[in-house]
Amino acid sequence: MKVLNSSPISSFGGINFVLREFNQLGINNLIRHSLPKLPSQSKYKWEDILYSYWSILMCGGDCAEDISTNLRYSFKNNPFLKAPSPDRLLSRLKDLSAPSKKFKKNRCRIFNEFSLNPKLNNLNIRILKKTNTINKKEIVLDYDNTYIFSNKKDAKMSYHRKKGYCPGVGIIGNNIVYIENRNGNCAPHTLQNETIERMLKLLKSQDIKIDIFRADSASYQFANITTIAKYVDKFYIKARMNDAISNAIKSITNWSEIQIDDKIMYRGSVIFIPFKRAAEKAKQKELLKEYRLVVTKERRRDGQMNLFTGEACVYSAILTNEYNKSEEEIARFYNQRGKQEREFDILKNDFGWNKMPFSKLEQNTVFLIITAICRNIYNYIIRKFSKIYKFLSPHFRIKKFIFRFICIPAKWIKSGRTPKLRIYGNIAFKT
Repeated sequence: MKVLNSSPISSFGGINFVLREFNQLGINNLIRHSLPKLPSQSKYKWEDILYSYWSILMCGGDCAEDISTNLRYSFKNNPFLKAPSPDRLLSRLKDLSAPSKKFKKNRCRIFNEFSLNPKLNNLNIRILKKTNTINKKEIVLDYDNTYIFSNKKDAKMSYHRKKGYCPGVGIIGNNIVYIENRNGNCAPHTLQNETIERMLKLLKSQDIKIDIFRADSASYQFANITTIAKYVDKFYIKARMNDAISNAIKSITNWSEIQIDDKIMYRGSVIFIPFKRAAEKAKQKELLKEYRLVVTKERRRDGQMNLFTGEACVYSAILTNEYNKSEEEIARFYNQRGKQEREFDILKNDFGWNKMPFSKLEQNTVFLIITAICRNIYNYIIRKFSKIYKFLSPHFRIKKFIFRFICIPAKWIKSGRTPKLRIYGNIAFKT
């Protein structure tokens, strides 16, 4: 077989269409005005830094070194960006970090380390508003924490007996709207009301009105409920079993039989006042209110009795201030938040969360937010491009998008003193 050498051709020609879309949205100007001013002699602008890292992810890479090893020819003579070296790329991202803060709960000897970055979270919201992806009649905000296990230098041991971080994440639909990182030894429920308030304040400052708030049992706290009530009309929070909840369940008389798959369950509801002890301890009894508790119970196979309810059942309870919907509608609506676990899977496996590049909590917070912005932009890109090009679907994960669209051989040439993209292949347009 004879081999003939030729001038280098990029294997990732489709990324140029993505970069052009960034500029048409005005993301380059938004980045330039939102981030700190760079020295006049700086060779690279902020959009060069962020575009380069986003391009690595959208071309199938997972680390900064890919820009010099695997994507070297993809950005040669590219009019949309100047590709920096991996060292320059990472050092600029470090510059965006803010010092972490240590908080201590009352009567607790352990310090909880938090990493806040309001500047990048604000940039994320502004980019989302550019893409016009969260303008809905009824905005539902889901909050959850996820563990990212890693042996970074400052990572602490979690209750899973593994080192890592535990970021708190706010999600609207499939868009990440807020990230606040915390070290692994900081449990999800610790000082969560302060995290939720910072998140809701940021969204309010950007004129995003949250209609409904959903969260798991880590948010079942008196301080959280009072904070959420200041900003949100309706909330759905999974209740944590305790004496008060057990006594409330015992008072339910309107149980109805339901069938889920092949299981027979029972569902009922009751109006009660939770957090009486917590409110008395905080000297805030005036903030106590009645809420609705929707309970689903299932018979235990081992027949073990619950001491408080006197039944051999497993219970799942949802606390809400929604009184107009049926019990079935409330349970179904709350269970929809399970799809947010898929978002964590996408962030960890498609957008690099499992491979953080830095050794410090605050620097990795920058990485988490920058890659989450990339995830949000990808949502917009795949929806828009699937309307134009054949073989694309708005439900594609990024790997399939890379194979179907990004991996098109191309080369930038000059014709009539104008840079033009020569495609060696066929991009199938919809007709």
